[in-house]
Amino acid sequence: MSVRIAPSVLSTDLGRLREQVTEAAAGGAEWMHVDVMDGHFVPNLTFGLPIIRALRGVTGLPLDVHLMVERPEQYIADYADAGAAVFTFHPEATVHVQRHLASIRAHGMRAGLALNPGTPLTYLEEVVADVDLVLIMSVNPGFGGQRYIPASTAKIARVAAMLAQAGSSAAIEVDGGITVDTIAQAHRAGADTFVAGTAVFGEPDIAEAVRALKRACLVST
Repeated sequence: MSVRIAPSVLSTDLGRLREQVTEAAAGGAEWMHVDVMDGHFVPNLTFGLPIIRALRGVTGLPLDVHLMVERPEQYIADYADAGAAVFTFHPEATVHVQRHLASIRAHGMRAGLALNPGTPLTYLEEVVADVDLVLIMSVNPGFGGQRYIPASTAKIARVAAMLAQAGSSAAIEVDGGITVDTIAQAHRAGADTFVAGTAVFGEPDIAEAVRALKRACLVST
């Protein structure tokens, strides 16, 4: 199974954004993950369109945008125009989920559905044919630096089984508490894409931190 690392911009030193993103790419990072929070759907306020545009100017890596906001459908066209490659939202934050997944694809982005620790898989079951990525939150969203919730591993395995049964090639991404100590179990369960914040940008050698996460997955196979 392939391994894709998507370092989280939330943990960067924004004053050194170009430098740190470049170091992560040199270590083999495939995507850059951007958390967009509105202070309502989750208890924090973070990035918006300006950081997407800034990132597009400093890296050629695909931008993996995770919207933890109410009514995410309002932003589909704007984020596509700003250069996002992946647009992921939470089903509880809106209605007409299938319509929005189709709109994301129509705007040239991969369509992702995010599942919080307490979100049942029935949300995914109804639209499994319409997703390009399933994001399993292995912490309750809102803040970086949290510990991986162990029950997430079994949830990843259930999502992998659901996708396989549906004949879907959608990526399984995991976000929250991903470190060299937790990534292997998520990978064994079926995840192929990993968001890491402090485990990458909190280390003195950012490129080596990315490589270490990949090595931990290889050991698990």
